[in-house]
Amino acid sequence: MTSPNSLSTPRHVAIIMDGNNRWAKSRGWAGIRGHRAGAETVRSTIRRAAEQGVEVLTLFAFSSENWKRPANEVSALMELFLMALKREVKKLHRHDIRLSVIGERSRFSSSIQKHIQSAEDMTRDNRGMHVVICANYGGRWDIAEAARRLAEQVERGELMAADINEERLGAEVCLHELPEVDLCIRTSGEQRISNFLIWQLAYAEFYFSPVLWPDFDAAAFDEALNAYALRQRRYGMTSEQLDAEGL
Repeated sequence: MTSPNSLSTPRHVAIIMDGNNRWAKSRGWAGIRGHRAGAETVRSTIRRAAEQGVEVLTLFAFSSENWKRPANEVSALMELFLMALKREVKKLHRHDIRLSVIGERSRFSSSIQKHIQSAEDMTRDNRGMHVVICANYGGRWDIAEAARRLAEQVERGELMAADINEERLGAEVCLHELPEVDLCIRTSGEQRISNFLIWQLAYAEFYFSPVLWPDFDAAAFDEALNAYALRQRRYGMTSEQLDAEGL
């Protein structure tokens, strides 16, 4: 029988928030109404994660592939993103929550870039939960950027190619300064990672929920955490080895 996870609350939870469009279309509404409803779910999920003692919550808000969506939808998403940056950051700050955004920012408007920087500056010293928003982010981009930075160090003579290993590469990818992802949740019934945190999810537990993101409430979040608590994370070892070590 699998032993429950001795650390029942994951330190770092990552979520692929999926199903906004389907939620709206099932009601005969335009897709943007689903994204607005999804934004409300982001607020409630942040609140619940903080209540449950999660240290880091990483949310996949906009992938590098999402630019391929219809132009009107992309425009509406950018407006929603900007509005959230303007309206929500002070609330997070009041609750001692730190906000970071990872991804390639140069494609965003100057206004969005300015508000991202302002949000990070305002909340930088907060000591509560750390919320990370992945925007124009892709896991392959992340690894490629890390490899490029290492190559530049080699070119400058600061590093030998033979010195490059998992540890050095891992120190260059996004989130390297945070606890590793313990639990990755994907909503809407899809069971793939869609180029999300490819490096960082190497040893994460996965939880796939059939619930569409706008309907993913506190009870659904708790269900994911409860499922995680029943898992045994072996990291290549056997259950007997873990039991012997008291893990």
